Amino acid sequence: MTNRLATEPSPYLLQHADNPVDWYPWGAEALDRARRENKPILLSVGYSACHWCHVMAHDCFEDAEVAAVMNRLFVNIKVDREERPDLDQIYQSAHQLLTQRGGGWPLTVFLTPDQTPFFAGTYFPKTPRYQLPGFIDLMENIARAWHERRGEVLAQNEAVRTALAQQQPTPDPQPALNAEPLAAAVRDLAEGFDPVWGGFSRAPKFPRPGELFFLLRQAQGGNAQAREMVLFSLKKMASGGVVDQLGGGFCRYSVDEQWAIPHFEKMLYDNGPLLHLYADAWALTGEPLFADTAMGIVDWLLREMRAPEGGFYSALDADSEGHEGKFYVWTPDQVRALLTESEYAVAALVYGFDQPPNFENTSWNPILARSLSEVAAEFELTEFDAAALLKSARQKLFAARETRVRPGRDDKQLTSWNALMIAGLAHAGRVMSRPDWVAEAHAALDFLRANLWRDGRLLASYKHGEARLNAYLDDYAFLFDALLETLQAGYREVDMAWAQQLADALLTHFEDREAGGFFFTSHDHEALITRPKPGYDNAMPSGNGVAAFALQRLSHLLGEPRYLEAGARCLSLFHAQLVQQPIAYPTLLAVLDEALVPPRVILLRGPVAEVGTWATTLAARLGARDLLLALPNGVDVPAALAKPESERPAAWICSGMTCQPPLSDLSTWED
Repeated sequence: MTNRLATEPSPYLLQHADNPVDWYPWGAEALDRARRENKPILLSVGYSACHWCHVMAHDCFEDAEVAAVMNRLFVNIKVDREERPDLDQIYQSAHQLLTQRGGGWPLTVFLTPDQTPFFAGTYFPKTPRYQLPGFIDLMENIARAWHERRGEVLAQNEAVRTALAQQQPTPDPQPALNAEPLAAAVRDLAEGFDPVWGGFSRAPKFPRPGELFFLLRQAQGGNAQAREMVLFSLKKMASGGVVDQLGGGFCRYSVDEQWAIPHFEKMLYDNGPLLHLYADAWALTGEPLFADTAMGIVDWLLREMRAPEGGFYSALDADSEGHEGKFYVWTPDQVRALLTESEYAVAALVYGFDQPPNFENTSWNPILARSLSEVAAEFELTEFDAAALLKSARQKLFAARETRVRPGRDDKQLTSWNALMIAGLAHAGRVMSRPDWVAEAHAALDFLRANLWRDGRLLASYKHGEARLNAYLDDYAFLFDALLETLQAGYREVDMAWAQQLADALLTHFEDREAGGFFFTSHDHEALITRPKPGYDNAMPSGNGVAAFALQRLSHLLGEPRYLEAGARCLSLFHAQLVQQPIAYPTLLAVLDEALVPPRVILLRGPVAEVGTWATTLAARLGARDLLLALPNGVDVPAALAKPESERPAAWICSGMTCQPPLSDLSTWED
């Protein structure tokens, strides 16, 4: 027996297709039934790689007794938050209002038939435990409240709708822009900084790339405190178990403050920005750990996440064979059986296998416990010999791990998440002189253009040859920004044209021309109970921040005032919040930074080989404020970028409204 989810393409919804619950996907059929029968809606939001979503599914949704109560009392709707981030944003905000605490997944919300939430929570067990009520008792009580105290419910609904509407920012028509929010953000991060393990919170610890990006920009501008915090945090993260030390790539977060034990799911959206960060950290320091970490992300990406038709899959599950982390962790006997005595001696100290098991008191999740140079000295080995032993040990462990039952993979390809990875690949490829990575970024772009771009509009998701769902702000903004990165890594005329089309689509379909900023959903999107316009960063950067940042940059490249004005309107909208709580808006801080001091635009023109050499030479020397395009002779470019062709390369350098004479000798370059 299957329910209505059996015909859905979402891997998460398909995980629930065999439940005894009478699930509906979000849509007219379910909403009409709720209105027609005047029956409340039980909305469950999750995603395929979510560990606690699996736990609640097993505890409740696979249980016939629980399902019978759900089917009797509610219209039950299951939502993949990765396909419908619009719904997830709205109902996570509602959870915050109703419970006065943060939400997460699984998200469990009870709605009146008009879609207004009146009770919310996250995970619930079948029977009471973890200081949580049992799900059956909870549902009976909620249904009773709906039938017996409907007036109270409806009164609360009115208050919830009002509160959701009031979350919209208020524009500051003439903000006094200055650098104080940038300085305040560094101070705020310093107050929360962990000087022992890095990062900016106690357990659980998330990478929070937005804050790290902000600090890296400040570090490149000479801020020593920002440099110390970002590089120390990146080093501690790369040394922990939150990164897969054998296979590469980051898990979503660490459950402890030492970055040692992750929630083992791996998400595409984390790894793209982290690749960008580690490439820049390597360029700033030359530290091999940063280069190794970046290469590990790309190795994992191309090995496990690249789809045959192009683009990248969404996520890997935390669980395999019903246990979280089983694919990744080791017992002492498993490791000893695979390695020679010499290999084990080195690997045990480097990966922490000589320490007490760090995962559930029975297994090891590998970390970088000691440096290779330290271990080599202890065994009186050369670093070359110690590295060879460690490499051999790692290869054997990885090969053995590959024979295990793999975690599930969410094989839908999301436009926004692909864009984040494309940007990371292109940037890292440029900075680390890896043209093969840039080629992968171009191939993924071509996949998106061929399959998710139709009649001047984007679609959000692709699976099994079908593109679907009206795209969101993040899809347009992240892809627009990714195109600006790939244009710097390897200029293609089609990419510049697409960047301009996406910029115009943002203004046409998403901008609030009166108040400024961009709605998360397009003007012709399905009408929901509220229409968010989020400016803060969470696990992913703010769509408003990325849109404004990319618009500003394209305006500086092309001299198009419409784009600069739209970015300014967006910044004005969020300026008051930026001043009040700057570190919640790190992407908009970058917008402010470049509104105060425009980026330096560097155009290279000349023969293809020489221009390529110049671009490669400059790549690792440029900072976050620099925007470089290498334009070989013969390449068709917009009028604003058209520089005279010649037999010798030359560089045109402009900052804001001021340009220098063309530079024809690279040895005279000044950073």
